[in-house]
Amino acid sequence: MHIDVIHDTACPWCRIGKANLRKALEMWAGDEPVTIQFWAYQLNPTLPPEGSTFAEVMATKYRGIPLESMFDGPRRAGAQAGLVFNFDKLTRAPNTVLSHRLIVIAPPDRREHVIDAIYDAYFQHGQDIARLDVLLDCAEQAGIDRAWAQAQLEGEAGLAQVLEEARVVAEAGVSGVPFFIFDQKLSLSGAQPPEVFRRALDKALELRQTSQD
Repeated sequence: MHIDVIHDTACPWCRIGKANLRKALEMWAGDEPVTIQFWAYQLNPTLPPEGSTFAEVMATKYRGIPLESMFDGPRRAGAQAGLVFNFDKLTRAPNTVLSHRLIVIAPPDRREHVIDAIYDAYFQHGQDIARLDVLLDCAEQAGIDRAWAQAQLEGEAGLAQVLEEARVVAEAGVSGVPFFIFDQKLSLSGAQPPEVFRRALDKALELRQTSQD
């Protein structure tokens, strides 16, 4: 089973969706290996490289909607998934290209650890994930050599791939995240509960077996 996950590192629902997908995979009875590929998406692609003030960006993007009411949903859904969201600590709205580049260059067996570290840095600790030093801390936490990661990110490693992924995703018509594609046969949008992901896994496997008959 192959799963494509389209996400942004500054998206609370992407963090929740990833956690719920992992829980579903733990419950799933499908007796076969699973591969996951993460695709870069930017919720705010026009932000400058250094990002911007969180409150200003949110006020501009969601005019008239109280921020606290927007945070209530992901905070409660996150708690159900075992995740902590401290939205009161967020002061910066980051440009997420650099964080996606770190994910791209990470060794495959460290990639999900990097993603989780980035999510924790931003949503739990309120750190600015557009900053190189913050991302190097995330790399180090995920077991990646800090000096190596710094050399890569100070150059242009991973940039072309991140931009290409964003282009492919846009051309595919994906306009919101998280977005999940199972075996290129079945898609699912949003941070669904683990049970919904499990049913999607079963359905994708059924569709594959039907097509092979």
